[in-house]
Amino acid sequence: MSFGVNLFLWTAGYTDNEVGLITKVKQLGFDVVEIPLDLLDAISVEKTKRALEETGLEVTGCAVVGERRDLISESAEIRKEAFTYFSRCLKLLASWGGTVLCGPVYSAVGKLTGTARTMEEWKRAVSGLKELAKVAEDLGVRIALEPLNRFETYFLNTAEDAVALVQEVGSRAVGIHLDTFHMNIEEKCLYKAIKTAGSYLYHFHACENDRGTPGEGHVEWDDVFQALREVNYKGALVIESFVPGVKEIARAASIWRELAPSSDYVAAKGLEFLRKNWQA
Repeated sequence: MSFGVNLFLWTAGYTDNEVGLITKVKQLGFDVVEIPLDLLDAISVEKTKRALEETGLEVTGCAVVGERRDLISESAEIRKEAFTYFSRCLKLLASWGGTVLCGPVYSAVGKLTGTARTMEEWKRAVSGLKELAKVAEDLGVRIALEPLNRFETYFLNTAEDAVALVQEVGSRAVGIHLDTFHMNIEEKCLYKAIKTAGSYLYHFHACENDRGTPGEGHVEWDDVFQALREVNYKGALVIESFVPGVKEIARAASIWRELAPSSDYVAAKGLEFLRKNWQA
């Protein structure tokens, strides 16, 4: 098992100015750095690639899905913008030797219509993802779709629905990304949700129920690890946590109180917990 951390723990937006965080991730003992791919025009291929080569870290990319990056939008213009953005993310990740683009690669985070998803939206998601899958296949990068909790999206909330979407897309370049924070809200049983994802599980966020330090909440980690072993999960366990000090992300994720003493604390203690308990 490899262990990673998302740079959202330290920064609201990764650019060339944040390349030094890759060295920090290495020094903290991680195997994988997960880079939020939002400000693409402020990221050069070479600076990040050099830092990855110097540290030997693996890299995954996290899609940052705002209102103009919505594959299920009624607007053809917005759907086109979304496709262009996700394609750029895949190409950037491939240039770094990364293999997984994770996140809600289907609809804008925070978009809520007050009703359940429609069949038209589902069809637009399938169509858009089929086209993105062709890009991913050509680049040798995989897309991992993340179900989110009901307060962040109405479109995809459970592992069962994610499997249905992935199966309809019908490409091995498209799989599932599960996150224990969202699962804690939406799934009846974390163990069963992971088993449901099965061989489609391409990426995993190991997060505590309050978005704080893994191991300091009530997530049933023994069940999580057992299920991951049983589905023969070969990806990374990545910590995705947020702190009030990173104001833009704290506002977006509704982090109003201190969940831990610092970002470094979440990373170091979370990694220690995950390594120890995975090996137990």
